[in-house]
Amino acid sequence: MTIEFAVGDRFVEAAEEWGDSRLMDEDDAIETKAEQALLEIEHLTSGATDVSFEVEGRTVRHEASDELAALLSEQADETDLSESELLRLHVDLFSGAFRDDDAVRPPNAPPE
Repeated sequence: MTIEFAVGDRFVEAAEEWGDSRLMDEDDAIETKAEQALLEIEHLTSGATDVSFEVEGRTVRHEASDELAALLSEQADETDLSESELLRLHVDLFSGAFRDDDAVRPPNAPPE
């Protein structure tokens, strides 16, 4: 099942911020962040370690696994939202994931 959605401003801002620290242009940053988010979502739902997708501007097309498609269908029935809107919301949740400052150990952490 191919699911198409447009990423939101929150996602684009997070991708730009993430990409700026890596000297990436906006398109590459959006593509990389989309891949990271889709991979995390697919891994959580199906155990996948690879995703099939393409990005054109702010539009993402993802070839969802059977497990993700079933989950989104179930959620669509429960919420009256479309599968594409639900996937967009899930991807948006991961917009701030994989940031460098997430790896910083808190000062009260035990020694490694």
